[in-house]
Amino acid sequence: MNSKKFWFITTSIVLVALTRFLPHPPNFTAVGAMALFGGAMYQSNILRYGLPLLILFLTDLVLNNVVYAAYYDGFTLFTSGAMYLYGATIAMVALGQVLVKVIKVKNVALASIAGSALFFLVTNFGVWASGTMYPLTPAGLILCYEAGLPFFLNTLASGLLFSTVLFGSYYMIADRLELAPVKAN
Repeated sequence: MNSKKFWFITTSIVLVALTRFLPHPPNFTAVGAMALFGGAMYQSNILRYGLPLLILFLTDLVLNNVVYAAYYDGFTLFTSGAMYLYGATIAMVALGQVLVKVIKVKNVALASIAGSALFFLVTNFGVWASGTMYPLTPAGLILCYEAGLPFFLNTLASGLLFSTVLFGSYYMIADRLELAPVKAN
């Protein structure tokens, strides 16, 4: 990977990650899109998985200890559901790696929809498994998923929007900056 491509991809991921600090509807963030983009664009697994997870961790630190500090008792390194959030993010990086081998609208849309659904299933399972909001029964799990549907719609919409921004900007600028040949349809 040439340095122009590396810096374009990295800067793009950092910029969309900063949208987590802007006012937004619940679950309307670029986390899924940055995971898909990192998974698809980086050639090294250290960057592919490491950078999206590092950025998620750093933005979580700020959000948990500054923006939402009143909800926690002291400094918070990880929230109780972090393993589900980070696990879903790792799975989304893998989806980007597998489903977006060639930048095509169909591939990006499919990966974004699949990633959003995966994120919804994993993180809501984590909410249910914590046992603090829903009974640990099949009916409780269904209730948890039902209650999460409005959040899923935001996750889906933001995933499609931010994936379009990331992959679209790469596609539009790649030739100009001589980043890499892009095959797209």
